[in-house]
Amino acid sequence: MKKQFLIFLFSALVLSANINAQQTQPFQGTIGKTLNDSKEWWAPVPKPPQGAPNVLLIIIDDEGFGASDAFGGLIRTPVIDSLANNGLRYTNFHTTAICAPTRSALLTGRNSAFVHEAGFSHIVMSAGFPGWDGRIPSSAGTIAEILKDNGYNTFAVGKYGLTPDEDATDAGPFDRWPLGKGFEHFFGFLGSATDQYKPDLVEDNAHVTPDGRHLNEQITDKAIAYIGRQQKAAPGKPFFLYYAPGAVHAPHQVDKYWSDQYKGKFDEGWDVYRQKVFENQKKLGYIPANAKLPATNPRITAWDSLSREQKKLFARFFEVYAGYLTYTDYQIGRLINYLKENSLLNNTLVYVILGDNGSSKEGTYEGTIEPKTNPARTQTRADYLKKNLEDIDSIGTANAQTNYPLGWAQAANTPFREWKQDADAEGGTHNPLIVFYPKLIQNKGGIRNQYGHVIDILPTTLELTGIQAPEYLRSVKQDSIQGTSLAYSINDANAASRHKVQYYYIFGSRSIYADGWKAEAAHRPDAIDYNFIGNNPPADRSFDDDVWQLYNLNEDPTEINDLAKKYPEKLEALKKLFDEQAQANHLYPLLDWYDVNNKRIHHPNGSDTQGPIK
Repeated sequence: MKKQFLIFLFSALVLSANINAQQTQPFQGTIGKTLNDSKEWWAPVPKPPQGAPNVLLIIIDDEGFGASDAFGGLIRTPVIDSLANNGLRYTNFHTTAICAPTRSALLTGRNSAFVHEAGFSHIVMSAGFPGWDGRIPSSAGTIAEILKDNGYNTFAVGKYGLTPDEDATDAGPFDRWPLGKGFEHFFGFLGSATDQYKPDLVEDNAHVTPDGRHLNEQITDKAIAYIGRQQKAAPGKPFFLYYAPGAVHAPHQVDKYWSDQYKGKFDEGWDVYRQKVFENQKKLGYIPANAKLPATNPRITAWDSLSREQKKLFARFFEVYAGYLTYTDYQIGRLINYLKENSLLNNTLVYVILGDNGSSKEGTYEGTIEPKTNPARTQTRADYLKKNLEDIDSIGTANAQTNYPLGWAQAANTPFREWKQDADAEGGTHNPLIVFYPKLIQNKGGIRNQYGHVIDILPTTLELTGIQAPEYLRSVKQDSIQGTSLAYSINDANAASRHKVQYYYIFGSRSIYADGWKAEAAHRPDAIDYNFIGNNPPADRSFDDDVWQLYNLNEDPTEINDLAKKYPEKLEALKKLFDEQAQANHLYPLLDWYDVNNKRIHHPNGSDTQGPIK
């Protein structure tokens, strides 16, 4: 099988090279004064390599490492678990720590700041600097653009999150909508989050009216319809489907049929959950045997010290979250079953990324139900909790904007510390990856520990489909792809990691990874600091005041033993490497949550700025 696959790859690469060369060739016919003395010439129609697989890229939103039972969590995801058991579990895979940077890096195979998404494409979280303007350049072609130019059909459903706010109306411009970035059809939403029953819904290049059903059901229906229509018209033609549900990002909204399946399942609380999951992960080999569970974050209240009313309220939050994730798994199952029933699954390369970042820290200490009528920023913590207790029956319904409290974010991130947005810590960036490809994978159910990052998915896909990275896309010279293909590890569990260096940065928090070592610095104020502030907003803080820490992840994967004082030279070398990576990827100037919350950025021509950018 291995020999046959290598032959396929060689022939596919040759074909791909020919196609790319032919696309740039000038007219090769003859033009005379009449047809009799002229000769027609048509550029060859791009065709995919013989036997090239379909590609299905699934990314779940806001799911931490310790949520799904596929990686030791206590939430049932039987479809995802089945894909893992018949594919590979990558346990050392990473995201950027927040959604838009992760998705831009994933789709382009390049670091987020390098493709202008160090922040977001939203007005309030973008700035007029090359790494921060939220506008992916044409020189950073997406996986959809590359595959389409090599004979694939390309579809996307769910969350996109990379269209600038200014462009997101039916007047466009549309070059930064999904159809402008290589997708032939799109059904979903352009922003970062949406109501699951009343979504800000888009199909192709126009907003459309939702039909009232849950968005997960609608995007799955549409994905199946796109594939079915394509296969009817061109049987066997490969497709690329980007399946990106809004789940399990807030608002957590799901029918009680799903959430009530977890009634009473989490009454023991987040501390017990965390310990159970950690033991599962060790027993199943998803974390190293030498891993230790970090101490409870000082911001988290011990479950046993909560009141009876708080325990009831907080348990309900996580019952809804769990039901939401299980329901999302069910919808993924509908798609997988369709592929299987239509004899498409065996030649489909499936990626499942469980989270575009760690578990969300955005649900406050007390959870979120009605943020508009009960805003955490202006309320006292006591009054906020009182209102949540009154609204407990609304949790998870179509009328609420639910998110769980911070204690459950820590539990769902087991075994790591910190959360979404925290680019300094593994809890923000360390997410599971599943690779399923029956045609190639020999060690079904195997575990892979090689270091990986979302920028690695595009080059992995190109290698496994036999397609070369193009020098030009639509006459635009392409920047180099920065990711490292993971194909080397698919049938070699013991292969050394090839992705050696990776920087991380999200609005102040930052880190640098280099061949097993990691230097990191947390930064305040963060999102939590803006809850319950009343008339006392957090003060600005200099980046120079941040304390850098140093970890050897090979020996300390959960970042417990800070080695900064023991190896100061190593720390300084990594800090220098961070600076080099920041400059090479257009990350500077460093912007933080203080800049965002005080509206210090996105001022055209520098107008109305509130002091110099740090």
